[in-house]
Amino acid sequence: MALPAVLRRGLSIPVVGSPLFIISNPNLVIAQCKAGVVGSFPALNARPEHVLGEWLDRITTELAEYNAKHPDRPAAPFAVNQIVHKSNDRLQHDLGVCAEYKVPIVITSLGARADVNQAIHGWGGIVLHDVINNTFAKKAIEKGADGLIAVAAGAGGHAGTLSPFALIHEIREWFDGPLLLSGAIGNGNAILAAQAAGADLAYVGSAFIATDEANAVDAYKQMIVESGAADIVYSNLFTGVHGNYLRSSIVASGLDPDALPQSDPSAMNFGSTRVKPWKDIWGAGQGIGAVKNVVPAAELIARLKREYEAARERLGVANENVEAAALA
Repeated sequence: MALPAVLRRGLSIPVVGSPLFIISNPNLVIAQCKAGVVGSFPALNARPEHVLGEWLDRITTELAEYNAKHPDRPAAPFAVNQIVHKSNDRLQHDLGVCAEYKVPIVITSLGARADVNQAIHGWGGIVLHDVINNTFAKKAIEKGADGLIAVAAGAGGHAGTLSPFALIHEIREWFDGPLLLSGAIGNGNAILAAQAAGADLAYVGSAFIATDEANAVDAYKQMIVESGAADIVYSNLFTGVHGNYLRSSIVASGLDPDALPQSDPSAMNFGSTRVKPWKDIWGAGQGIGAVKNVVPAAELIARLKREYEAARERLGVANENVEAAALA
């Protein structure tokens, strides 16, 4: 099945930048889109809630102006992440704002809801739902999601435990629609590997933390640069949902990363504990070993593109236009 047009338009490389809680902002999203990857941000990053409209106004305006000046190489589209779990009391408001701006892509997380999907389809948007296993994947499609994001082992934030190869295989046995893969994708080789495994697009997050545009403190960005896969700790203590975090940030908060207690998943929270997830305890995936410097987002994307094209050449894969070939 071919990808929807919105997931092919303006891409210079088959990548969607994942929405990073606190970190993703209009500066990063606009830079990602102009450089040819889908930029995204969580709606909850826009605080207070009226700021969401301001962000969407700026993003849509600047991308439209860019496209008018560069009709031969328009920007990639953008996406907004919506947490559909019952703990999100902003959901209806934020969906209304997204409807006003006709957000082209909505990434839904922490539950799949038919009513939310119908609302998004009502303004012409598509829904990509992130899942950590095949059971959740089937439920998402049954409830009307257009595509899936397979969040495999090694991904930053709320990651799963399954091998990307196993998860992609099980989903592709029954689903031929849009499929993205997340999990330790920090270089161009991994992007091509994701496609070889059966995904259409790679879902890249942690590498974008160490960019100039990211809303992260310098210490966080530097910790990404200095850390590798062995420095990632998997725990559900901080939000009630298992996620991957930087070991050094856990130590800096006065906790022992090798002796973290288990949390009750039914008590999911995003900030009521003594140390706040994402603010004090910094998330990251296992692919950060590929990140060597803090750079502008466009420079990171240029590196990923060079590595991706070199990998294709090394394996004898023709380097046709991304829209015509890699994303067909």
